[in-house]
Amino acid sequence: MSGPTALPTPALEDRYPLLAKIQSPADLRALEPKALRAVCDELRDYLIQTVATRGGHFAAGLGTVELTVALHYVYDTPFDRLVWDVGHQAYPHKVLTGRRDQLASIKQKGGLAPFPTRSESDYDTFGVGHSSTSISAALGMAVAASREAHDGAPRRIVAVMGDGAMTAGMAFEALNNAGSLKSDMLVVLNDNDMSISENVGALSNYFARILASRKYAALRETGKKVLAKMPAAWELARRSEAYFKGMVLPGGLFEEMGFNYIGPIDGHDIEVLVRTLRNQRVLKGPQFLHVVTRKGKGYAPAEGDPIKWHGPGPFDPESGTIFKEKALGPSFSQVFGDWLCDVAEHDPKIIGITPAMREGSGMVEFSRRFPDQYFDVAIAEQHAVTFAAGLACEGYKPVVAIYSTFLQRGYDQLVHDVALQNLPVVFALDRAGLVGSDGATHQGAYDISFLRCIPNLVLMAPADENECRQMLYTATTLEGPSAVRYPRGQGAGVAIEREMSALPVGRAEIRRKGQSGLALLVFGTLLDSVAEIAAQLDATLVNMRFIKPLDVALLKEVAQQHRALISIEENAIAGGAGSAVAESLAEANLTTPLHIIGIPDRFIEHGSREDCLADAGLDRASLASQIRSWWTTIAEPSTAETTRKFVDVAR
Repeated sequence: MSGPTALPTPALEDRYPLLAKIQSPADLRALEPKALRAVCDELRDYLIQTVATRGGHFAAGLGTVELTVALHYVYDTPFDRLVWDVGHQAYPHKVLTGRRDQLASIKQKGGLAPFPTRSESDYDTFGVGHSSTSISAALGMAVAASREAHDGAPRRIVAVMGDGAMTAGMAFEALNNAGSLKSDMLVVLNDNDMSISENVGALSNYFARILASRKYAALRETGKKVLAKMPAAWELARRSEAYFKGMVLPGGLFEEMGFNYIGPIDGHDIEVLVRTLRNQRVLKGPQFLHVVTRKGKGYAPAEGDPIKWHGPGPFDPESGTIFKEKALGPSFSQVFGDWLCDVAEHDPKIIGITPAMREGSGMVEFSRRFPDQYFDVAIAEQHAVTFAAGLACEGYKPVVAIYSTFLQRGYDQLVHDVALQNLPVVFALDRAGLVGSDGATHQGAYDISFLRCIPNLVLMAPADENECRQMLYTATTLEGPSAVRYPRGQGAGVAIEREMSALPVGRAEIRRKGQSGLALLVFGTLLDSVAEIAAQLDATLVNMRFIKPLDVALLKEVAQQHRALISIEENAIAGGAGSAVAESLAEANLTTPLHIIGIPDRFIEHGSREDCLADAGLDRASLASQIRSWWTTIAEPSTAETTRKFVDVAR
């Protein structure tokens, strides 16, 4: 793979004379308002040139340039709190808050985090990797601010929602609570849905200026006081205002929830943004500002295809060519997508469901070929799970394609709405294990731990691409819930059999029979990395396949025939598959020494997938070192060690 080189540092002041002077938002606020448009132009170009060198979240940030500049210009950050939602938007925010020269390191090992992170900057007031949390967090901050005494102006709180984040139930729960508490806070809806672009223009901006003006607010409050003495007139006035806004503005819902709605306004008009925000900053109670932006704004390829340019790799900014590594085979997401199309072709009862991850989960082709069997429920994981449960109640076979990290958000529904009722819902858990550059918020490190304790659920971990396909098919033959977990990226290159056959549930397989006395029990795709060391140590290699139900019969047999066992998984050690092995050995009164290798008890930060595996001790070299080191203590024990029972945990 090749790509453009980083922009030389000496060129910064020449190419970006204003941006080069901004080390913090205070420097931005020192500029005259007439300079802001030039700042936006420089910032947008800087994003294009810098992200091109390494890749990263791109289109969303281009769309929030003016909004970010306006917010930091009007609000006294970090004293005033900005809470970002959907962290893809926040690259411009990072540039303006002292991290400009580090932007090229974003998502790289040791570099900037991909999302706002409290430990990285005082300007990152709340960590956000999963969406729809900003209003809840901002409300908590607003309530706290109302209880604190500050010299001078009170602290202001702003939540900045990405448009997709407003589809989640949590956002509306927070809006409902905020409207009833009447706390001083602003919610900004960054709406980049082009279907409402016709609402942006002179008329909308005119209404926004009127409704956000201090004169309007003063007149409104005075009218309230006067009309409060005349209940009938007050009710008529209230209804008239609501009717007027409802006719010309899409804010009736937010008004009914207790917010003063302003907008929609053009999110790329810096002058209008600054003027509106200045007016809203001094208004009391919950405020709502609706801004319309365009993803990829200012870069034609990203404007034309914002999905493709959501998170590109390195690219040539002049031609718009994205540099990609040559794929050696299909990714696990592609394996899933192909399987889903194949099984739906023969079974109209198959329903594919995704919570706004069509591209990432490999469902593009399925959505095109089987539109009546495809449902994107938006960013609403809880709804996705219970929606699937309802379909299953009526005899359909729902398949929920969801990232491991996002299934955490639908856990209650998984337990109560699916498993408790023993409904045949299939969960295709993409990005299980360590995902790499998206970091700690997206690592699929916990699904084995939180799934294997649920009754009725069958949990599978394929070793390769073909086994993934067969396990997915197996899941559709079961009468209860099931989950198949598979990692991001490509597998070992195993040939995929087109014919599908169900695997015997709860049955592991011995891939290699060794003579050394050591048995390696592998759950999932780390089997390929362990195979070579198994051969070198003449160890038995077991592809465990099923975490639940565990193949207890084979486990007992292997434990009785070997001097020691090592379990290996790409999941948290705590409560994971190794824990299941230990529990089974204890229940069978077997004292065969066991060493558990998995993700240690800490969050694994961002980097490449290979970096993350190495950080967790799960890359090939680390696995070989851990296995050899521990096995040496068993194979050649000291006198003191012979009396010990080895139930060890890899750290």
